[in-house]
Amino acid sequence: MNIPTFVLASASPARRSLLETAGIQAVVCPSDFDEGQIQMQDATKLVQVLAQGKAEAVAKFLLANTHPHIPNPKSCLVLGCDSILLIDGEIHGKPKDAEEAISRWQKMCGKVGELYTGHALIDTRFDDFDEAMERSLIRCQVTKVHFAEITSRQIAAYVATGEPLACAGCFALEGKGGLFVEQIEGCHTNVIGLSLPLLRKMLSEMGYDVTDFWS
Repeated sequence: MNIPTFVLASASPARRSLLETAGIQAVVCPSDFDEGQIQMQDATKLVQVLAQGKAEAVAKFLLANTHPHIPNPKSCLVLGCDSILLIDGEIHGKPKDAEEAISRWQKMCGKVGELYTGHALIDTRFDDFDEAMERSLIRCQVTKVHFAEITSRQIAAYVATGEPLACAGCFALEGKGGLFVEQIEGCHTNVIGLSLPLLRKMLSEMGYDVTDFWS
């Protein structure tokens, strides 16, 4: 079997790093998908639709254009992901500014949140986009995150680093934010941006072995 090029439809350094750690050298091809057009109250459906939108946008681009780092754009596996945090039944994405990040952390302290990440995988080994979509998988992984009780000074100092402004859920488990997480229930890589165990299962369902993508 010819192994397709693995394409990450995201500019997230954390997701790329996770894939590299797992031995997968992905070609990064961020989508221009407008997340703001999607408004849903169901967290699972929301992240799945957003992940699918990102993956579809990149798959359509590859099927119609050339790419300098992809030898055969019609032989790719495109992965799209999107994450949100659910706290007290309220959906949160990236904070828009430092003020919102501080307010968010004041709500998160001592609470248990649920981190939802949607995963969409599209096989582009077809000339027709509709055929490619028939080879797509869309899944969601949920992880519970127990946040520590931290002081106002610690919240302000953390937000001042800028780290939470770039993260869904307003924290980076793999960064300074990891200091303020007491416990994780479920897949920890899901909290960072994509679930490696879920990805392995999705690849298997598509007929691939994850080791096929080791470089």
